[in-house]
Amino acid sequence: MCIACRDRTSKRTLTRIVRTPEGTVVIDPTGKCNGRGAYVHDIRSCWERALSSNSLANALKTEIDEDSAAMLRAYAAGLPQVETELTEPTAVGKGNATDE
Repeated sequence: MCIACRDRTSKRTLTRIVRTPEGTVVIDPTGKCNGRGAYVHDIRSCWERALSSNSLANALKTEIDEDSAAMLRAYAAGLPQVETELTEPTAVGKGNATDE
């Protein structure tokens, strides 16, 4: 589930952010790093919401320092603004409920 929009979706459309045992906050592209994790959609609006509303800090149960916040914002700047990848696959299957 995305901590920003609270939408449940597959892990492939989410990025894991981890508070490591050492207390640093890092992006975990493999999804296998040790530590407390939180998931955010791979779209900029969810990242901005997670960072501005403190939902990421709450989910990780830590304060996010300025260096980590800057790193996360820089990563988010490279993501698409709109969730086109998320809406297209579900629109195809909506007409036929027997496919599911």
